[in-house]
Amino acid sequence: MEAWGRDELDGPGEETHEQYALRDQAAEPALIGLAISERGRWEGDEVVIDLDIDSAGAASRASR
Repeated sequence: MEAWGRDELDGPGEETHEQYALRDQAAEPALIGLAISERGRWEGDEVVIDLDIDSAGAASRASR
């Protein structure tokens, strides 16, 4: 399942603040990983992907 998804068998229930924060933190890196897998290309030893400004900011935050 996606890192940001919820997988309770009986439907989404209450979520603690910690669970929400962890799921929220997982969303940006997961979406960047998806973009890399769909549009990334190798240039020498590096993977390159064109990102819009919002995604570039998310990538910067995720790398910290």
